[in-house]
Amino acid sequence: MNFSRNILRSSTIKPKRIFTRPDCLIHYGPRKKQPLGLLSSRAPSANPLPRWPPKRVTAFALTFVVSAAIGTLAFAQTVHAESPIDSSSQSQPPLFRLDEVRKHGRDADEKWIIKGNKVYNITDWIPGHPGGEVILRAVGGPVDQYWNIFTIHKKQEVYDILDTFYIGDVDPQDLVDGKVPVEQLADPFKNDPKRDERLIVHSDRPFNAETPEEGLNSFITPDDLFYVRQHMWVPEVFEDSHRLVVELADGEEKEYSLQDLKKKFKEHNITATLQCSGNRRKHMTEEARSTNGLQWEGGAISNADWTGVRLRDVLKDAGAQIDDLPSNVQHVQFEGAEAYGASIPIEKAVDQFGDVLLAYKMNGKPLAPDHGFPLRLLAPGNVAARSVKWITRVRLSDQESTSQWQRRDYKCFGPNISSQEADWDATPAIQETPVQSAITSLRDVTPHSAQDSKLLQVYGLEEDSIAIEGYSYAGGGRRIIRVDVSADDGRTWHQAELLPDEAKGAKAWAWSRWRWVLPRQQAGRCFVVKAVDEAYNTQPGEYEANYNFRGNLTSSWHRVGYRAKPT
Repeated sequence: MNFSRNILRSSTIKPKRIFTRPDCLIHYGPRKKQPLGLLSSRAPSANPLPRWPPKRVTAFALTFVVSAAIGTLAFAQTVHAESPIDSSSQSQPPLFRLDEVRKHGRDADEKWIIKGNKVYNITDWIPGHPGGEVILRAVGGPVDQYWNIFTIHKKQEVYDILDTFYIGDVDPQDLVDGKVPVEQLADPFKNDPKRDERLIVHSDRPFNAETPEEGLNSFITPDDLFYVRQHMWVPEVFEDSHRLVVELADGEEKEYSLQDLKKKFKEHNITATLQCSGNRRKHMTEEARSTNGLQWEGGAISNADWTGVRLRDVLKDAGAQIDDLPSNVQHVQFEGAEAYGASIPIEKAVDQFGDVLLAYKMNGKPLAPDHGFPLRLLAPGNVAARSVKWITRVRLSDQESTSQWQRRDYKCFGPNISSQEADWDATPAIQETPVQSAITSLRDVTPHSAQDSKLLQVYGLEEDSIAIEGYSYAGGGRRIIRVDVSADDGRTWHQAELLPDEAKGAKAWAWSRWRWVLPRQQAGRCFVVKAVDEAYNTQPGEYEANYNFRGNLTSSWHRVGYRAKPT
């Protein structure tokens, strides 16, 4: 993949869009990249080599320090210098050749890594290091390229922990200018797919990009324009060898291939919208205060037709008593091939009207690599962070997923709470999402255009006018019943037309497209939209009251500035 091309594209000024509104004046410009993620793992322990210099850390103390380090936001950007090794000992540390370090990789009993030019035996660290098996990608070689991606590690607390596992240095014979040669650094993104150049890129590694305007102005989002949210790299998986393991509460397991799922269970089709919890985060930053995370505008949301089998059917086949579950089964946990993890409440997972799928098709075609090929979870009505891609394991449990992304991300706090004050354990994870709407297109129409005149006739207009379109959506399968629009910054209101669609599913899992056309002479300088769902939930007017430092679930009125063209 041509990464330099992607980097150039992500830093190039994009065509005009209408999502940003400082003081209701449209701003266009490049988007900044944000660091993401966490490199973490768990694996069987082995007997470690003696460490240099010898240090002892109790299991309790290590767990406490690791938890404190992980509790810091994955988006924090503070970088500290590497902690120096204690040089009090008069002895020289052992030297290891790179070939020796390579022998201590994923399949070895002893698992070593290199950080800088120092060698660490992290065998005992792995079992208490939350987040799956990502760290096993680095064992047997340098970890620097992963820490450059997951900057949460660049903190003094983490360096202090790592020092306890120091066993020696890389032999100077293998260093170039005092560093491990570049060719020894594995590229975790080497298998990432090529992406459509029209996507609006916020970061390349991991790749994160939102849907452009043309993709937001149709009911079904084209596959290549569907927004992409990656926490890590795209794992290399193959349809024939991919397996899904279902683990019951008592530890009993049952394994399924993709062909097993297709042959054994009834196929279901639903239309569902996926929305990142950070959609419109940039609006909160501009209208309230600074927020942590990728500065998405209004395109971290897309809609598609999905095909797969119901999770409840697979759970039942695996032996779960879905109609009479034991009281200790409260959550269903999911793990992906790249070690991402999340969970949803058991009630959602087994609801016959919940439409939770193990999906293998998107818009009638096999899933694209960026969207979970060959198998993903789809939890419609819930925040997209719960729809785990490249799914490999489903686990019934009495607790929610222990992953970083369930416990230390995708939560909201009060407007007075800072990242240092946040009580992550006491705050529930985001599941269903609130009412949302946005303006995706605002254009002048004239009766002098053949195409425009047809549209004007529909609305009984014969003069120069303005056509406004957008999306509206509510989580939990709640139907949108009304979209209110204003041409004068909310002083007066009108109702937009809800456009017809052919959405499938037990509930309203898909967004609703809307349109409003008005004479140009009635337009002020600022258009506003807000939606109402079937429970009469609606969007708040301002941003400050709903501010949270993570910028999650931004759903205040969307405002777009307008300037009439000179006649």
